[in-house]
Amino acid sequence: MKIAVIGTGYVGLVSGACFAEWGHQVTCIDKDMAKIGRLQEGVVPIYEPGLEALVSRNMEMGRLSFSTEPSAAVEQAELVFLAVGTPPRAGYGDADLSYVFQAADEVSHALKDGAVLVLKSTVPVGTADAVERLVGRKRSPGSFFVVSNPEFLREGSAINDFLRPDRVIVGTEEEEAQAPMLALYRRLAEAEVPVLVTKRRSAELIKYASNAFLATKITFINELADLCEQLGIDVNELSLGVGLDHRIGNSFLNAGPGYGGSCFPKDTLALLRTAQDFGVALRIVEETVVANEARKRKMALKVIDAVGGDVEGMTIAVLGLTFKPDTDDMRDAPSVPLIETLQRFGAHIRAYDPAGMPNAARLLDRVEFATDAYECARKADAAVVVTEWDVFRRIDLARLRQTMRSAHLVDLRNLFPRTVAEAAGFLFTSIGRPVALQSAIPATQAVPTRARQVRLSRLGRAFSRQ
Repeated sequence: MKIAVIGTGYVGLVSGACFAEWGHQVTCIDKDMAKIGRLQEGVVPIYEPGLEALVSRNMEMGRLSFSTEPSAAVEQAELVFLAVGTPPRAGYGDADLSYVFQAADEVSHALKDGAVLVLKSTVPVGTADAVERLVGRKRSPGSFFVVSNPEFLREGSAINDFLRPDRVIVGTEEEEAQAPMLALYRRLAEAEVPVLVTKRRSAELIKYASNAFLATKITFINELADLCEQLGIDVNELSLGVGLDHRIGNSFLNAGPGYGGSCFPKDTLALLRTAQDFGVALRIVEETVVANEARKRKMALKVIDAVGGDVEGMTIAVLGLTFKPDTDDMRDAPSVPLIETLQRFGAHIRAYDPAGMPNAARLLDRVEFATDAYECARKADAAVVVTEWDVFRRIDLARLRQTMRSAHLVDLRNLFPRTVAEAAGFLFTSIGRPVALQSAIPATQAVPTRARQVRLSRLGRAFSRQ
């Protein structure tokens, strides 16, 4: 099949390369001439394991090409995918659909009769209807079809997710649009991957509901991790025991500093806005958003408590900046509010990330970037693991300790067993693992420790300087 993909961002580039891998003739189109120029030279502008090799192989096979001009590719394409950005509108939270509508308008005149315009971008319920009305101003009824085909790609494993997905969702009102979509995904159906055909609005909501549920699951285990610390329970045991229930599953039950990335933060906000527009309260999703944002800054206070209640003048080594490993994506990364909060308390930050430092440098001020984890920890007063890169799992903790001025290690991803970290000489703090049990006095009645009193005092002064 001949396919045109509008947009060469994360979703568009991965989708286009994978369609080409299946043997289809794919042209990826973008207005950014510099980006297209790099892609034509085989330079992939995003970090995603295996993507550069996939793009290069299919370019060499003549199945994948890149262009800044949509007309020629769209005129021949049976399927035209819109994979442009839908960022949250500043100050509103709902999805900015201007790029979707602009792209749909620009390709409308070039669509061949019977072509299917496929929304791959994550869009609110009713967007496909709006696109159909927009294109219908220039096209006669029945000369084109609009389909919703949401993506379910995880950064860091996107190629595997595309080629071996859990399911494929095809949202369409017309039987004429089903045939080419089912033909496109026939190999997956033959491999017994569920291909679900729904109404367009159902497909749009499935995407948002899926991400909101996963975000809620992450937030749920993060809050239980705090309870585990007070009860002397290991959250890893809790996650395992709960996740073995097949109705729940063990994915997204790893406690940490909160979710981030390109999907969960903006999609939960967009879902809330849609619900508000229709007068529906989604209280669980609302609380998930609030709790997750609070957790990111709470992690800075956890670091401050770990070092004794005061980080002013200290050097803090931050290991990992991206919101997850195997990506260079810094969007809504927990490292950003953590670093900014520590800086407000007077800490100097040195950071290292295997892929995210160029993007992080555009977001963060007054951060010293290191060449590796050991350089990052040199003469530091504390090391904080924020992202679970494999390079950090394999780190020599004894060597890391030798480079540091003080022995504090705060593991916000539970990469290391306490016994291993302490054997290397660290004063160790992690997430949702037993701490020294207090008496049975409820926390609300307990007398604040000296460390907490110092931290609370500095909290007021730090935020008064904003």
